[in-house]
Amino acid sequence: MDPRIQAYARVLVDCVDPQPGWQVSIRSQPPGRPLIEEVARELARRGARALVRLSFDSAGGTFTRVAPMELIENPCDIELHEIANTDSYIAILAPENTRAAADIPAERLGARQAALRKPHMPFLTDQKPWVGCYFPTAAAAQDAGLPLPAFEDFLYGAVLIDWHELRDRMERIAEHFDRAETVRIVGVETDLTFSLAGRQGKVDALAANMPGGEIFYSPVEDSAEGVISYLEYPACYLEHEVGGVRLRFEGGRIVEASATSDEEFLLGALDTDEGARRLGEFGIGCNPGIQRHMRNTLFDEKMEGTIHLAIGTGFPQIGGLNESAIHWDMVKELRNGGRIELDGKVVQENGVWAL
Repeated sequence: MDPRIQAYARVLVDCVDPQPGWQVSIRSQPPGRPLIEEVARELARRGARALVRLSFDSAGGTFTRVAPMELIENPCDIELHEIANTDSYIAILAPENTRAAADIPAERLGARQAALRKPHMPFLTDQKPWVGCYFPTAAAAQDAGLPLPAFEDFLYGAVLIDWHELRDRMERIAEHFDRAETVRIVGVETDLTFSLAGRQGKVDALAANMPGGEIFYSPVEDSAEGVISYLEYPACYLEHEVGGVRLRFEGGRIVEASATSDEEFLLGALDTDEGARRLGEFGIGCNPGIQRHMRNTLFDEKMEGTIHLAIGTGFPQIGGLNESAIHWDMVKELRNGGRIELDGKVVQENGVWAL
């Protein structure tokens, strides 16, 4: 076995820091077996129980595609009981087909997300620990435009790093944003401002995402003004890939939206609920092991020299008030003439910090 899998398992278990006697759910798909087994072993070494839950997809699959909406909108009692009684969970995405849900309408996918959001609130508000990650599969490698061995090297290079050193560096950057009120993002067909007044950021290192490597905030909900265009990379969400997204904000709300591909899905997602048209997150990519776009948001949002904005629900634990069934991160490249301003001062230009 690749020794990096064992190291990866230790990192994932470190993220949730299980206590003796904990029940930890491992959610994955069959191709993830090598990592699933190593995580289960590591949990056992620390006195925790691993509850392995396998599915054949990551977005609801056949059930979400064909079930009556009443069933999609109401999780069954067994599912709710398990979520409520699990101390932690580790989600290991191991897709055989990363577009398996591409034909499922936004209405159905959104309903499934909404139904699971409330029972998962203890995890989403940091009351219970969890972590999500990928196991390298041929499908994920193909999305990235890489052969599987090269994708494996990339993935392990992004997760097996000095997390304590990166945390220290990100905390120094976060100090400047914590003190600021107004953020301005300027880039290709982009000029967007929003407020962070009264909001504190969170540094992601050995936390809910692996790889980590971002600093993120929930912007003031009615503050976004201007335009942002995601022309460099597609916006990937729930196994849909939407190209050329352009959003215009007024008073914090998206009042115009377009895309060059799969626009119907974008507009459907924006109509999920009232909160879907407001910002839930502003994030800054800082992971030095991620330098190129992989068509995989878990990696792409951490790409050094980029920012990402999520439409939809915010993070109440850091002051976010927006509520929605969706949380869709979209990555904006700033290394090709973009910049970040804080209260009128340039703090990053072409992806290089000037702090």
